Amino acid sequence: MMERMGYGLILVDVQRAMLEGQDAIAGAAGFRDLLSGLLDAARDADAAIVHVKNDGRAGDPDEPGTPGWQLVFTPLPGEPVIRKDAANAFESNPALADVLRAMGVDTVVVAGLQSEHCVQATAVGALERGFDVIVPAGAHATYDDGEPAADIVERVTLELVAAGVEVPELDELSFD
Repeated sequence: MMERMGYGLILVDVQRAMLEGQDAIAGAAGFRDLLSGLLDAARDADAAIVHVKNDGRAGDPDEPGTPGWQLVFTPLPGEPVIRKDAANAFESNPALADVLRAMGVDTVVVAGLQSEHCVQATAVGALERGFDVIVPAGAHATYDDGEPAADIVERVTLELVAAGVEVPELDELSFD
């Protein structure tokens, strides 16, 4: 069995537009607390952390420079913030894989918003670039969109598992 070099946490689109105010997802406060705990666990383990910030179009709640575009959690020194304008953070930032490897990462934990868009695309993008990928159960969320958000999350989780992503329960995840 190959030994893992190190873990990295990729927080995808954890921006105010989706977790605060009128445009927030259902259950935003609880989801924010869950992500805060995940971020704290990664920091406590000295895992690499990358914050991904979506650049919405003009008029979108996450349009660059607007309050909704701001990150919910303040990055600490050494925690890069990357911007993206495509669902897959690796597609928008071709150097991201190299940055993660330079940080000693071979296993990425992906969490954030929205399940069926940026979380799924970024997780699959990490797989395509040779990383082991973990998307903890409950660590991604979305809006109702033609079907209830819970059904979308469940469907995406099954699709991620089928693609080769590990989906442990959150309390089973360790960055060590």
